[in-house]
Amino acid sequence: MSRTIKRGPPPKRPGARRRQPVRKATLFERAVSAVPVSEDTIRKAATWTITGGGIALALAAVTWIGIPGMIGTAIAEGAGQAGFRVEQIEVTGLKRMDRMSVYAVALDQQSRAMPLVDLESVRQKLLRYGWIADAHVSRRLPDTLLVDIVERSPAAVWQDNGQLTLIDKDGVLLEPVRPDAIPDLPLVIGPGADRQEAAYQTLLAAAPALKPRVKAATWIGNRRWDLTFDSGETLALPEDGAPGALLKFAELDGARPLLGRGWIRFDMRDPAKLVARKPGASMAHNVPDPSEITTSPTTTTNDGGVADSHAGAEG
Repeated sequence: MSRTIKRGPPPKRPGARRRQPVRKATLFERAVSAVPVSEDTIRKAATWTITGGGIALALAAVTWIGIPGMIGTAIAEGAGQAGFRVEQIEVTGLKRMDRMSVYAVALDQQSRAMPLVDLESVRQKLLRYGWIADAHVSRRLPDTLLVDIVERSPAAVWQDNGQLTLIDKDGVLLEPVRPDAIPDLPLVIGPGADRQEAAYQTLLAAAPALKPRVKAATWIGNRRWDLTFDSGETLALPEDGAPGALLKFAELDGARPLLGRGWIRFDMRDPAKLVARKPGASMAHNVPDPSEITTSPTTTTNDGGVADSHAGAEG
């Protein structure tokens, strides 16, 4: 009678290790290894994204179901304690305005918890500064506030009661100007001249050949302009039709130079005459031909101008 002998497992050899099954890398792991950043950085980014999304959903739910404001604020403050808090401010678009003023406005918050920052309120406060034409304020999680500024461009210097102020093309006041640091810009003088800056630019555009020679413009009686040229003469323009009168003067000066010939004042308030004056005398002629200038008595107008005695004074 035969017997079946059962053999046990072979004896383990000293120092032998058990082979572990080879695990294949997952698709996600292969993708991570292909990205040129560390795995730790990717994990942190994913954590911030998930946390930020959760906080955003929580705040949206609070708003939708109408949970009282104190609870919503508490949730937002919790987000701030978790790291969603304004720690940095990035400002772009600034050229002339003081950067610290922008920082001060952006940080003027009851709470710096990112969800509680009132972006529109920050924008409206920034728009109170003359230099700022527009501003865009946004968040970049977890801790940065982005402020993009659109600045105004200076177009002229306004002088009123001895005070000099930089203004833009719409007459918006930008900043004071020191008398010893006046920029190379047109000078507009008189009460209300700042509000006429757009109309003044339109006036100069009517005679581009003369525009570089105009150094100052005085707004007279809140109704018309006196232009002062770089050669020292003053041109009195009419209340109505000033662009046409300036163009006519440019044509006359082009046909036979009038500027730089010793005259001190030209008056075109009467559309039928060009009245010119040298020191101590007034000379008048019909507009079409400057060569017909003749001497006549002087009559002073009530706004400081000089007119032909036959034309009468301006009222």
